[in-house]
Amino acid sequence: MKKIVVFGGGTGLSCLLEGLTKFPVDVTTVIAVSDNGSSTGVLRKELDIPAVGDIGKVLISMANVDDEFLDLLRYRFAKDGSLHNHPVRNIMLAALIDMKGSLTEATRYMCKILKIKGTVLPLTEDSVDLVGENSAHEQAFFGEEAVSANVRNIARLSYDRDVHVSLEVVSKIMEADLIIFSPGSLYTSILPHLLAEGIVDAMMESKAPSMYVSNLVTQPGETENYTASDHIRAVFAHGGKLFDYCLVNDAPAEPTALERYGRKGAEPVAVDAPEIEKLGVIPVLANVAGYDNSYYRHNPWLLAAELIRLYGEKSQTRVYKTGRK
Repeated sequence: MKKIVVFGGGTGLSCLLEGLTKFPVDVTTVIAVSDNGSSTGVLRKELDIPAVGDIGKVLISMANVDDEFLDLLRYRFAKDGSLHNHPVRNIMLAALIDMKGSLTEATRYMCKILKIKGTVLPLTEDSVDLVGENSAHEQAFFGEEAVSANVRNIARLSYDRDVHVSLEVVSKIMEADLIIFSPGSLYTSILPHLLAEGIVDAMMESKAPSMYVSNLVTQPGETENYTASDHIRAVFAHGGKLFDYCLVNDAPAEPTALERYGRKGAEPVAVDAPEIEKLGVIPVLANVAGYDNSYYRHNPWLLAAELIRLYGEKSQTRVYKTGRK
């Protein structure tokens, strides 16, 4: 069975995993734990634990249990009080960290409860925060929320302390047949993985082809006016030449969707294939988008099927690894 390692966060990652787990592959998902907003931020501050919010969302997207149980895990306490706005899944993960001794083991136990196919791993057990600095190193923004709101003023990202990646995460990368970076917030869901010591080195040493799935639309405040190649440049600036392929959607969005996103300051990510090629990355154009409750999103089945097809083709020709070790 082919082994696939997926990095990412947010809705884009959930869409990818929903489709990918339908195929006969062994999927390991690595989740960054630097979120400091909402319920997650409160639990981090009160309990001194890594961020559990993104992991909880991924667990739900991969779960194979009845809908009523999933509704329970999604439920947020609405009444004022110490539990206000906390989803049940976050409370469960926080309790399991106490009971099992680590976020990794807490996540492993939740995977068992939710009958999840595959492995979900936190990037680190450390409670870390993102730090963004301007080019002159004169101004710093601490925490994921501050970074997201000040991307225009940030030239470089780092963590506020040394990050220790587990040997299991590194081992999964080295054993992988395919490495995928999912769609997601570029500066707060994708780049944080590359800031942890050991991840980039393991990717460079890995013999697996690596693929980046471009976002469908830009994100106001983070990637306004970014083309597909701009996303890749930002990644390469922090981790070196890590991608062999970039999968971009080439199907146009419906006018109603364009109008809706336009009102929020977002627009479809421009597909600049020649610029992608100049970066030493092979652009792959395919129709992998759809609509979920009228929202323009990646279609889980189309996206996963294209990734599997692409891997099958390229693993036969062995044309990847250009520019990497």
